[in-house]
Amino acid sequence: MHDDDKFRTLLVVEDDAALRSQLRWSFEGYKVLLAENRAQAIAAVRRSEPAVVLQDLGLPPDAEGTAEGLATLTEILEIAPRTKVIVVTGNHARDRAVKAVALGAYDFYEKPVDVEVLQLMVSRAFHIARLEAEVDRLSSVASQNGVQGVIATDPAMLNVCRMIEKVAPADVGVLILGESGTGKELLARAIHDLSRRRHKRFLAINCAAIPEQLLEAELFGYEKGAFTGAVKTTPGKIEYADGGTLFLDEIGDMPLSLQVKLLRFLQNKVVERVGGRQEIPVDVRIVAATNQNLENFIKEQRFREDFFYRLSEVTVRVPPLRQRPADIMALSHVFLKRYTARNGRPKRGFSDDAVAALNAHPWPGNVRELENKVKVACLLGDDNLVSSLDLGLTAPEKDALPLNLKEVRSEAERSAIRQAMLVADGNISRAAELLGISRPTLYDLLARLGFAGYERQESVGESR
Repeated sequence: MHDDDKFRTLLVVEDDAALRSQLRWSFEGYKVLLAENRAQAIAAVRRSEPAVVLQDLGLPPDAEGTAEGLATLTEILEIAPRTKVIVVTGNHARDRAVKAVALGAYDFYEKPVDVEVLQLMVSRAFHIARLEAEVDRLSSVASQNGVQGVIATDPAMLNVCRMIEKVAPADVGVLILGESGTGKELLARAIHDLSRRRHKRFLAINCAAIPEQLLEAELFGYEKGAFTGAVKTTPGKIEYADGGTLFLDEIGDMPLSLQVKLLRFLQNKVVERVGGRQEIPVDVRIVAATNQNLENFIKEQRFREDFFYRLSEVTVRVPPLRQRPADIMALSHVFLKRYTARNGRPKRGFSDDAVAALNAHPWPGNVRELENKVKVACLLGDDNLVSSLDLGLTAPEKDALPLNLKEVRSEAERSAIRQAMLVADGNISRAAELLGISRPTLYDLLARLGFAGYERQESVGESR
């Protein structure tokens, strides 16, 4: 089935013929499939792969109970884990609906049926299904962006990846700037892997993790007898990396005296071991990184200006995760797949409150913090969907639901459009495609709902 058809196909599983007919006509804008029991429902799911299923929990032969309905729900999700199943229950059956949600249902609705509210729920479910499919597509594209190991769907991070691809073969010094946890070492490895040095060593050293008196010996090596404990001549990391790449992490913590010696190496391409006099030629590329403001360090005379300019022939600035909103869910899904595969505890995705919490969190620890949150959630969470509680995050409080149905509909439309525009990076045609509407309709909605800066453009290109 074509994806566009899938995201317009609604399966209604209902044994009451009158209600089944009412629901069919209530969703004229969709391709509605009908089923009366579990066998018909499963056959329809296998055949048509509907994105959304509207299912009564009371199905024959257990129309008064929920055993058959819950079994149907479980089987649907085993076949199509991403399907959004909205279960319909009778009055005062909230506990049954909660059990269904725990088994993986997307949402629930209590009878009697209010068609307009149900239409809103179904529309929202289709929207979420489209967005999840788009996240998967973008994750797939990101994994093919040429920078191995880097997941990037946000324009800011894609620009960084393009810069890495251009810089890597040039064999120039690169300084990577960014907060802790943004993946600076991953980018340094990518520079090495995309360069002519990729068949040689990539060595990393953390300048902040080694005491000052030992850092020189670690970098430049030492001769036998150079100091107490130097029982044999030992080459340093610079020599070991000959022909390859040396990554100096936290370069801002390098002592001034050592900056002078490393600057001399960068200028002359020779090293002298501690306690030695022989100049040893070494061909190595230096890639450095820091989360500190080196310009301020230079003003405070804590970092040499000539050393800074020698290191930063090219400077790559990595944006923090909070400035890469489109990457948050893409990375979350990648980590979810990684750790569920390792732990053997499959999860289908993230609950609505988890998505809200992930997008609202400021991520001071950046990608490293996000990975740790998802990793722990995969270990501790018991349900099919990861919740905000599993992540150890607090979902933002929702405003009280307006009683006016127009307000409810407008807010749902506004939220859907905002997310679609974010995923589409402001491209009207792409956003309209995600939302399942025409471009003129989207322009009208943008104007009606108060989105500024998206005036109708008939003859001018749409990309901002």
